[in-house]
Amino acid sequence: MSNEKLNGKVAFITGGNRGLGLQTARELGEQGVAVILGARDAKKGETAAAKLRKQGITAESLAFDITKPKDHQDAYDYFAKKYGRLDILVNNAGVWKESDTSSGSSVPKPTSAVSPEILRETFETNFFATVALTQKLLPLIRKAPAGRIVNVSSILGSLTLHADPASPIYASKVFAYDASKTALNAFTVHLAHELRDTQIKVNSAHPGWVKTDMGGPNATMEVSEGGKTSAQLATLADDGPSGAFFHLGQPLPW
Repeated sequence: MSNEKLNGKVAFITGGNRGLGLQTARELGEQGVAVILGARDAKKGETAAAKLRKQGITAESLAFDITKPKDHQDAYDYFAKKYGRLDILVNNAGVWKESDTSSGSSVPKPTSAVSPEILRETFETNFFATVALTQKLLPLIRKAPAGRIVNVSSILGSLTLHADPASPIYASKVFAYDASKTALNAFTVHLAHELRDTQIKVNSAHPGWVKTDMGGPNATMEVSEGGKTSAQLATLADDGPSGAFFHLGQPLPW
């Protein structure tokens, strides 16, 4: 999609004040999209938006905690009043709760030791609240000429690869996080099917293993690369795919 077509579009990126979210906002902003950063810490959100504005990007921040239904309504009201629509929703906010850091190690807990509380906390952010936000904002996305919904997932959500001893993630079992991303992928497939006769496209993105606070220093990709997949899916042309799972343009197995 050309810059000319993107000018005037507006995007909401949850967890947008740092890491993958901020880089996705930068990628979109450089293409002429007005980006609104959802940030739990309003001050950090505004600082991030100000940095983008210094780079010539149209950027604002919105105090936003995805686990708070009131913030969902506030976001709806903000976009409805200011823009009358929402062109792009990037569901980027996510948590990773189960690494055992008590001994200074970041090794994930074994599946049998992951508590119901960790499962619930992980699913609340990565799945339930993300679904609820998307449902809340969908009427505004329907008003856009060509809405795009990007669910930031992970290759760790692929059951196909987890079950294959030859796959690169076979040994990387992080139960609550992985399962929450598998569920998010299911949402992608189901919502895309519901919207198949509309101009809205819904896809899952695997950003890659990126050197963020969550990815850690041993990750193989720089932050500068981490927003590319989400930005690509957020700016798909009218003949682009929907209901699929991608990393840098390459399809991934569910």
